[in-house]
Amino acid sequence: MHNKWVYLFILSLIWGSSFILIKKGLVGLTDYQLGSLRIVLTSLFLFSVGFKSIKQIQKKHWFWIAVSGFVSSFFPPFLFAMAQNHIDSGVASILNSLTPLATVIVGIFMFRILSTKRQIVGVFIGLAGTVLLILAGVEFNNNQNYLYSSLIIIATIGYALNVNIIKKHLTDISALAVTTGNFLFIFLPALVVLFYTGFFETILQSREMQISAIYVGILSLFGTAIAKVLFNKMIQISSPVFASSVTYTMPIVAVLWGVFDGEQFGILQIVAAAIILFGVYLSNRRAEKK
Repeated sequence: MHNKWVYLFILSLIWGSSFILIKKGLVGLTDYQLGSLRIVLTSLFLFSVGFKSIKQIQKKHWFWIAVSGFVSSFFPPFLFAMAQNHIDSGVASILNSLTPLATVIVGIFMFRILSTKRQIVGVFIGLAGTVLLILAGVEFNNNQNYLYSSLIIIATIGYALNVNIIKKHLTDISALAVTTGNFLFIFLPALVVLFYTGFFETILQSREMQISAIYVGILSLFGTAIAKVLFNKMIQISSPVFASSVTYTMPIVAVLWGVFDGEQFGILQIVAAAIILFGVYLSNRRAEKK
């Protein structure tokens, strides 16, 4: 089935661009405002198109829908916004590439989902390519506070949990139902956080906040609402490791954004991109018969 490669390409493009949108959003908004506004806007988008799909969700699904929502869609937007106040958006996208490794580890130890040796090798090759990409771009990132990278690592563990939860417990309902159900649980907590940040009191007075809010709106519609549905669908039609491999290809898009912004893209970055894609290919290989 080649559809998963189409999903991988589209998601790489959308999520690879999301880090620059977060960076633009943080110009006029605080990290808590950005994280909560992103969730609230995404919820409104999803409720408008996905509300009818909720009837697919049965009693046995609701617990896993809730857990999936918090670990993948509530905490990560705050963690990424907090981290990107201190580290570069390109670094954030590269650190996000730890997700496939976390997916394998979480799958083995918590969900008894076995990965083949080939898949695990693919994960480590992809990680090697990611390290090379970091080294190739280190001249742009030598003033970053890497202590905040731990927040992104925590987010990748949340993503890994989500991938395995969907594959283990939620493949019998549509991706739209899963995503809309996720945001049913996290909408109100996010709205409460947004209210207490003073967002509604100051947005009308600040032109800078309004421009940043537009960037967050774009991020919410494409980077969260549409992308989450596509990603959940990709999990259902592929393996957890392949689905999480989108985080390998995202840094390539992030680097390309840098090229458009006047940064240099050399031979070493091209080599790193090729290694990353080879890792994705190996992660996608069919499970060997036991």
